[in-house]
Amino acid sequence: MLMTGVEAGLAASSSAAAAAIVQAIKASGAIIRLEPEEFNKIISKSEAPLVVTALGGVFTKQHQYLTNYKGLHFYCKSEVPIRLPSDAEVVQAKKIWIPN
Repeated sequence: MLMTGVEAGLAASSSAAAAAIVQAIKASGAIIRLEPEEFNKIISKSEAPLVVTALGGVFTKQHQYLTNYKGLHFYCKSEVPIRLPSDAEVVQAKKIWIPN
């Protein structure tokens, strides 16, 4: 079956989007999702941890957090803000995108 120009364009766009997701996963490495309590345990182990935060969500707003510890990336989301250590360096991002 032959595709129309529009169908071929959509197929190419879909393939490009899938390839972009694969590249994002390769670039970021493994991202470990944690519950807020476990995330706090990880950041408490670091001296002056760097934490990226963003407010996200489609239907309900969720606070999102991302940090790195011993070469691994840790991510969590919470309906309420997480209390971060006073020595944490916090970067407010417009958006955190985690590949599924």
